[in-house]
Amino acid sequence: MTPTDLRRSAQQLLEQNILPYWWQQMRDPVGGFYGRRDGCNRLHADAERGAVMNARLLWAFSAAYRVLRKSEYLQAADWAKRYIQAHFLDPEFGGCYWSVMADGKPLDTKKQTYAQGFMLYAFSEYARATGDKQALQQAIQFYDVIERYACQFAEISDNTAAVHPLGYVEALTRDWQPTADMRLSDKDENAVFTMNTHLHLLEPYTNLYRVWHDEQLRWRLLDLLGIFINRLYNPVTHHVDCYFDANWQSKRDIVSYGHDIEAAWLMNEALRVLAEQSAVSNQSSTVTHQQSVIQNIAVASLEGLHTDGSLVHESADFSRQWWVECEAVIGYIDQWQITGDSVWLNRAEAVYRYSIEHLIDQANGEWFWAILPDGSVDRQNDKAGFWKCPYHNTRMCIELIERLQPLR
Repeated sequence: MTPTDLRRSAQQLLEQNILPYWWQQMRDPVGGFYGRRDGCNRLHADAERGAVMNARLLWAFSAAYRVLRKSEYLQAADWAKRYIQAHFLDPEFGGCYWSVMADGKPLDTKKQTYAQGFMLYAFSEYARATGDKQALQQAIQFYDVIERYACQFAEISDNTAAVHPLGYVEALTRDWQPTADMRLSDKDENAVFTMNTHLHLLEPYTNLYRVWHDEQLRWRLLDLLGIFINRLYNPVTHHVDCYFDANWQSKRDIVSYGHDIEAAWLMNEALRVLAEQSAVSNQSSTVTHQQSVIQNIAVASLEGLHTDGSLVHESADFSRQWWVECEAVIGYIDQWQITGDSVWLNRAEAVYRYSIEHLIDQANGEWFWAILPDGSVDRQNDKAGFWKCPYHNTRMCIELIERLQPLR
């Protein structure tokens, strides 16, 4: 499969398998999108609706419109945006709720930093796609509440007079007070700082900086890169560690191969966007060190590669989850484009082929959650739901379409 073939396949996958599923099978005609279809594709119309899923829907259709310029994708993005604005935004304390009921009333009102980051990502992408000033202002408002409430500052600063964050806490109450339970889900550790939340702040901050060249935002991007290099990166294993206490001591010994490769390419993306805006020189010793660490992380992810071409989920979970395969494709393409080594391209193609052959639901559309270690389809987890939405696979397709443009 040549890069041109890969690009063509990705666009077909996006437009014929992924996006139509969400518009045709998950759109609630009353407003927004249903909260869940289970692993057998049965609709649960009364399921709660999560902020992360809805933000990712807004991001996905906005990104598709930005790249492909088809009016139906803008229509879908507007549909998602109106529902978020009507039901997820907290009019009293700012930010967004974690979830609402099927009728749109607030359900879980805690302020998970991860969700605020995805709302920022979604509205900044809509602004990037359309030039809409109100969407940009909404994105900036999410940035402001994250900085005001979730950012914990260190006691020292450097000679630039900029105060640097110690990190971003996982969660707060509705009115931004400390909370004992900070978990994203029942599967996660109750940790003050996590790699996952910092990763999904680096990503939207990078996207916001594309459309809003704010000086403080530039510093925060550089700070987030520093947190990855100095806090999250494990120089012994070369993986990114996942869970930390308030003193940045690692709380759980686990390797997440999907997060390794996702972190690698998102860090590279942040460096590229900063360089494009002349905010950092690609020749500086700091950037050279960062690039070396990123390379180490990408190589470390290869420990999870299976002989069938897929990337396993974690060191303690050998399932092939849909999001892990998507991040591996992007990350390995990224490494190929940086290094010029075709081995990375071959790895990306192998993961892509595995995904096409095993994870796609050919009968109903979209992707299954995972292929289990015994080779069977995981039907215990959702086809669409709180954590299963058109984000990782849409982003994989968008990245392939944009990165593999034919030379002119």
